[in-house]
Amino acid sequence: MDKKVYGAYLCTGCGIGDVLDIDALKSTASSAGMAMQDHSCLCGAEGRALIEKDIAEKGVNTIVVCACSPRVMQNEFNFGEDTITVRGNIREQAAWIGGKTENGEVDEFQQEVAQDYVRMAVVRAQKTQQPVPYKLETINKKILVLGGGIAGMTAALEASKAGYEATIVEKEGVLGGKANGWRKQFPTSYPYAALEENSIAKLITAVQSDARITVKTSSEVARISGAPGDFTATIKAAGSKTEWDAPAKVTVDEQEKIDKGELPDPNAGLKKYTEKNPDGETFGSVVLATGWRPADVSEYEHLGYGKIKNVVTNAEFEKLAKDGKVPAKVAFIQSPGGKEHDKDFPYCNSVTSMVALKQAKYVREDNADGQAYIIYQHMRTPGNMEMFYKGVQQDDGIFLTKGSVTGVEEQGGGLVVHADDTLLGESLDLQVDMVVLAAGMVPTTVDAPTINLAYRQGPAFLDLDIFDGYADSHFICFPYETRRTGVYACGGVRKAETMEETMDDATGAALKAIQCIESANRGVAVHPRAGDQTYPDFFFQRCTQCKRCTEECPFGALDDDAKGTPLPNPTRCRRCGTCMGACPERIINFADYSIDMIGSMVKSVEVPSDDEDKLRIIVFVCENDAYPALDMSGMHRNNLNKLVRFIPVRCLGSMNMVWIKDAMSSGMDGALLMGCKWGDDYQCHFVKGSEIANRRMENIGETLGTLGLEPERCSVRQVAISDYDKIPQMIEEFVQEIIELGPNPFKGF
Repeated sequence: MDKKVYGAYLCTGCGIGDVLDIDALKSTASSAGMAMQDHSCLCGAEGRALIEKDIAEKGVNTIVVCACSPRVMQNEFNFGEDTITVRGNIREQAAWIGGKTENGEVDEFQQEVAQDYVRMAVVRAQKTQQPVPYKLETINKKILVLGGGIAGMTAALEASKAGYEATIVEKEGVLGGKANGWRKQFPTSYPYAALEENSIAKLITAVQSDARITVKTSSEVARISGAPGDFTATIKAAGSKTEWDAPAKVTVDEQEKIDKGELPDPNAGLKKYTEKNPDGETFGSVVLATGWRPADVSEYEHLGYGKIKNVVTNAEFEKLAKDGKVPAKVAFIQSPGGKEHDKDFPYCNSVTSMVALKQAKYVREDNADGQAYIIYQHMRTPGNMEMFYKGVQQDDGIFLTKGSVTGVEEQGGGLVVHADDTLLGESLDLQVDMVVLAAGMVPTTVDAPTINLAYRQGPAFLDLDIFDGYADSHFICFPYETRRTGVYACGGVRKAETMEETMDDATGAALKAIQCIESANRGVAVHPRAGDQTYPDFFFQRCTQCKRCTEECPFGALDDDAKGTPLPNPTRCRRCGTCMGACPERIINFADYSIDMIGSMVKSVEVPSDDEDKLRIIVFVCENDAYPALDMSGMHRNNLNKLVRFIPVRCLGSMNMVWIKDAMSSGMDGALLMGCKWGDDYQCHFVKGSEIANRRMENIGETLGTLGLEPERCSVRQVAISDYDKIPQMIEEFVQEIIELGPNPFKGF
């Protein structure tokens, strides 16, 4: 689209005209190259009519609206696909950060804030381009489902109900997974007291009778290549020998060494096989429903698993119960005890707690005088299952106590369980026929890649340590996502769940898989920038093949071509811009978000060269958590230091360090990055953007030091969306640090 005519519009409503000099703002826009009109309510019918008239009569197709935050009134300022609208936030981040002076005059510092935002909006409009969606020549809308258990079958059925074809690949000879071995399932209706018959047979029948679902049992996926809308899966007979060894799971550090030739590639044989066997079935998206396995509990020697005959896991006991072999006296041990006094078995959870309650009821159902003992450190029964728990407590034949098991031994043809620190305040010696250990539910992704991706980054999902191996890549904001766009996890591979929860989970994953296909069909991004038509554009003539973009991309959107040059897969891309921030040659850009655009916005800020009271600090703000928190701070009318200027960025991972250099060279006195929290309790919306930016800032600090500038002039702050009341203090503290350092010595040069 040719940007034929620019039109700039200023809203004076919502208190903007009460605290700011409107004529001065219009003059600022004119000086920057755009004549500006004002209106008391641009988002209202008359305000929209003003803009629509200019579009119709003057041919305006690039519109600058200086008013409220771009996060609000999005429909009101959408004037169609043939126009570009750029928003300048002079309400939340200028008019609402403080009022007029005591004598009622416009605050000089506040006015300068607003004028800088007008300049930045004008520059952004001048530099932006209309995005052209990336569309595949052909798109496949079938969904590949890995795993034929509860999750996989439900995902396939839900996809079918929505009109999509699905193929289930199951390594066992029959559908049903672990549920085939269940005697009964948890209650699903009020009063949540009685166990229900296992419904897995009905689910299997529904799948087998569905014309849109293809089932491949005794099969495995050897390799998956491609991208959303165009995945290719090579399927082989389960357990069959091929030319390669089993796919190996490698860490990020190991993969980097493999790329450099410092370590042999354990998956080289698999890649060779794929090259020889390129043909496969094509799919639009993938649902990963490969489930879980019981955790290994043999390391707890004092419990006797593997040595004492009647010490079994909960999974083994369930099979015994289905065959009607439940003993009369059974102890259910939920925690290892011993040195691990207050800990549960690895991967234990609410499901393993409820399984103990369910299996205790088996003991009572099968034996008139049956006795079940449940010894736990933590009993978890969320939601309606609390009613199930209370019902079990009322059974005189089921004894529950918190305690630490110190040992299990054989005695007189039976077993004795020794436990201390019980709720009774005394030790227990329980004589039982069998001991059941609550083995946790380990996701299959812990042991092996399971999905065997033909990606440069390797066959598995990397960097999953903070998720304990679970395939879900964003446990806070975007459930079902994995680190690979178009692959969605559900069921035990994503988190421990009951049958009912698994079915809900699988429905969500199926809907995500459908959304991904349709987004690829329209040429737009999926979560979190859903609907974004842009994608990274590479100027490969200047590429040095440094590999930083491919290594830092959180989603594996880049492979290598035969010459080692980055090979983009646009439908894998989530438009975070991490590749743009990584590139030292600055050859990666988006149509409406580029190195030149943000750099020009930085340079458009007016920096006084002769006034030490008017220092200038640029703050790059992540649009996912920090920018909304900043807006909410303005909505609460929190005062903000008027020496700072905010520029929103897609993710701190997209921060190219040249913007810091631009800021310092233009006389800025400090630069701050504000982005998502990261670590064990929080996570960047684009997985690791904040972490990457923090690492880059350490490097820029060293660069500033060599130039004679204090590294402390640049810093990073982690912000949660709920930190809106803390932001003013965060900003103030950094400003005071800059004031103590004094003005940038390069100011005015």
